[in-house]
Amino acid sequence: MARHNAKHEKRKARSMQKKPVSAKKPINQEESRQFQRKIKVFLQMTAKGQLHQKELSQKCHSRRNPSAYQNALEVLHQEGWIREQGQYYILCSQENAFKAETVRLSTNFGFIRDENGTDYFVPGKYLMGSMPGDKVLAKPIPSRSGSPEAQVISILEETEHATLTGRIIPTEHGLCLLSSVAWIPLGIDYDQSCEYHINDRVLCELTFRGMRHMDHKVKVIQNFGSADSAANCMKSRIAELEIPCAFREPVRKEAKKVSALGVTEFDLQGRKDFRDEMIFTIDGAYSKDLDDAVSIRKHANGWTLGVHIADVSYYVRPNSQLDAEAFRRGTSIYYADQVIPMLPPDLSNGICSLNQGENRLTLSAVMEISPEGDLINAEFYQSVICSRVRGVYEECNQILDGTADPDLQEKYADVKESLFLLNDLAERLEHVRKLRGAPELESTESVILTDHKGVCTGLAPVQRGKSERIIESCMLCANEAAARLARTKQIPFVYRVHESPAPERIASLKEMLLRLGQTPPVTPDDEISPADIQKILDASREESYFPVINNLTLRSMAKARYSPEPLGHFGLALKDYAHFTSPIRRYPDLTIHRIINDILDGADADWLQKRYAKFTQNAAERSSDTELQAVQLEREADACYAAEYMQNHVGEIFAGVITSVTDFGLYVTLSNMAEGLLHIYDLPEGQYQIQEGWYVKNNTTNIEYKLGDALNVICIKADVSSGHIDLALA
Repeated sequence: MARHNAKHEKRKARSMQKKPVSAKKPINQEESRQFQRKIKVFLQMTAKGQLHQKELSQKCHSRRNPSAYQNALEVLHQEGWIREQGQYYILCSQENAFKAETVRLSTNFGFIRDENGTDYFVPGKYLMGSMPGDKVLAKPIPSRSGSPEAQVISILEETEHATLTGRIIPTEHGLCLLSSVAWIPLGIDYDQSCEYHINDRVLCELTFRGMRHMDHKVKVIQNFGSADSAANCMKSRIAELEIPCAFREPVRKEAKKVSALGVTEFDLQGRKDFRDEMIFTIDGAYSKDLDDAVSIRKHANGWTLGVHIADVSYYVRPNSQLDAEAFRRGTSIYYADQVIPMLPPDLSNGICSLNQGENRLTLSAVMEISPEGDLINAEFYQSVICSRVRGVYEECNQILDGTADPDLQEKYADVKESLFLLNDLAERLEHVRKLRGAPELESTESVILTDHKGVCTGLAPVQRGKSERIIESCMLCANEAAARLARTKQIPFVYRVHESPAPERIASLKEMLLRLGQTPPVTPDDEISPADIQKILDASREESYFPVINNLTLRSMAKARYSPEPLGHFGLALKDYAHFTSPIRRYPDLTIHRIINDILDGADADWLQKRYAKFTQNAAERSSDTELQAVQLEREADACYAAEYMQNHVGEIFAGVITSVTDFGLYVTLSNMAEGLLHIYDLPEGQYQIQEGWYVKNNTTNIEYKLGDALNVICIKADVSSGHIDLALA
């Protein structure tokens, strides 16, 4: 009977937040607020901070307006002020309760994160069936490990996402869903589900939530096939996130109509004609959306650099179907051999692509750069170009280093002089970046190699040769020029901003540097400059543990984002920076093209303020959100494809470096760029001491495994669906 009553009380507590408000009589919000104040006062006046429901109701005279009283209880519950236990209401502050969000689940435990960013370990029996994204009320409990632990005492708000993706697994209760966000088996409603089998990757809808995870129910709504295929796993994840892949019919029709017209004489009216200039593109061999081209002239006063960007805003007009779709998507998403474009191919690969030998409408930034490499002046033009050569990075690198064969020499004959001038300028611009202290962080990205079926056949680090650096330097220069134009004119704009690292992250970075034998720079109050970051990197660049220093430094940095305010860019050590050069694949670039075009058409600051102030705010927020989602998806893809590759190498030995230390094991980055977990339970027997973030020590043998140590490991398991790779010592 006691067990039955406990379940009844939990269900009652859960239903408290879901109780519908009567639609017949609107809630009087002022009376609700009065009841809220009374409830707080009466509970605070009691010794234990709790009152029986009937007593509290009587004290508040709830009969005067029962609906407002009930609303007050619901509001206080959702805000984390009170909770219901049995027949009592309890003041949460009395038991040190705090609001948090469930962030991660595993088979027998989970983690919640409070509003200060502190993570708490929660034993499975204390999770109350909460799911990732749920807003919960929790209270601290005695810790067994020294790290913060807590118990969920109420679910304040359930996550809006009702769909889950994962793998079908067999359990003692039958086939269940092992979700990719909650590593716990969830029961399946067989009657409502489509066909599925063991190890299928599926998309499910959460149909019922109980008080325990084992009571939850899902129905399978789409089957993507084997969970051992990284491509299937990513398709299901894209479906779960509701990321649109196909374009709606009205969008496709509008794109076809715009593209079919081509470039007419009418389109060229009022445009600066650069078709006689030596302009060309440099991109990857398989790129189809060529949205930037370059030109250069050398003279006594330095260089004149032209960066010519596809004038996408000419075709994607405000309030059009194309614009609404581009705003919705925010960015193109690239992973493995796949792309989910922001714009339909008729635009991205067609009329907006700066193809060789074809007239194309562009927005050109023509910049004067001093012999020292400083940006002196920039003029923007609505323009037309005709690219001379479709350059390819690898081929241009061969021209620059003198290894090109006769065929390549012939292909690049017209632009060879320009290519070498661009290389000279890029070296000068890089030197200027070093002088102003911009940190040279190494890329940790890898290229996923796939076969004709889309199966991962290998991983390789991203290579950046001279031509890649040339284009990067040219685009940085144009981005700076665009942001400087907007800031000086004080007009609405979307800036690319990167704020200074948080003091606590800098303190943590300095501590880790000391442990690794480095001398961190002396800075006041845990502040740090871009030049200080560069000193840290330079001091360890030749050391074996440099990848660790590089990663630690990257993690200490703030996340770059979009903002309507010119907050500067810490990582580039620039006051002015925006994204101007990729309007085919990024909405913020398209936004500022629209604004610059209006400036060129004669719009003044007041008109621009009225037209774009709200729009730039919305565009910055939306672009930041979609970029974050794209980055998350690309990281998940990297993990799934790496696991797919490693499935064929289980049992093999790999060299690696410890790049992260947690309370449950060591993350090791392998020489092939894959990352795996060497779990604490897979280390040799002994009593272990763990210093999270730094080392794991076997007190029985005195053997230490420290951050930055080289290890030989064996791949013992690779799970594609989760993207997890498990390792053991070789």
